[in-house]
Amino acid sequence: MTRATLDKDPTEVAAMFDEVAARYDLTNAVLSLGQDRGWRTAVARALDLVPGERVLDLAAGTATSSAVLARTGADVVGCDFSLGMLQVGRRAGHEGVELVAGDALRLPFADGSFDAVTISFGLRNTADTDVALAELLRVTRPGGRLVVCEFSSPTWRPFRTVYLEYLVRALPAVARRVSSDPAAYVYLAESIRAWPDQAALAVRLQRAGWDDVAWRDLTGGIVALHRARRAS
Repeated sequence: MTRATLDKDPTEVAAMFDEVAARYDLTNAVLSLGQDRGWRTAVARALDLVPGERVLDLAAGTATSSAVLARTGADVVGCDFSLGMLQVGRRAGHEGVELVAGDALRLPFADGSFDAVTISFGLRNTADTDVALAELLRVTRPGGRLVVCEFSSPTWRPFRTVYLEYLVRALPAVARRVSSDPAAYVYLAESIRAWPDQAALAVRLQRAGWDDVAWRDLTGGIVALHRARRAS
């Protein structure tokens, strides 16, 4: 299920992220119980970047994820459609990160511009997941790689039940205490619940033209890292 099926216009979603930008990183740390830092590290390891490679961090938000990638010595471009998020990221002054405003469905980059591309917790917020995946493929060089980090489906059924209860009840309640726009996190919880599980997302990656698709669960399947490659 995409943003459109949750009755959110892309312009409305951009405005929503603008509104939460100032306290976005703090809210994420609280809501994830501090797991977000480890997830960002896992993305960097999965990308296996080397100095001089060019990588696109799509849905970069405040560029906290981009900064982790820049520590590898790679040239990092962080792209997001929320100007509010990008403003927070620019004020942070992340070294080695170039920030660019752009739409995931019409990326402002030439074909084959990047050695690697990644998107963390943003794919489910695109208006058309399949178009976004195709655009990521287009801007990746032949042989280049993709890592998608996204909320997924816990693999242990009792834990899955507890997790879904957390999304419905606890997440909005916690957001009311720490977020500048608690209503936004009700939408985000709904988008997580509606998102495909690990196997279903792998199929969509393959359908978009990505090869060698595989995934690894993090935190019991709350999050999954999907890896893929563009054919040479």
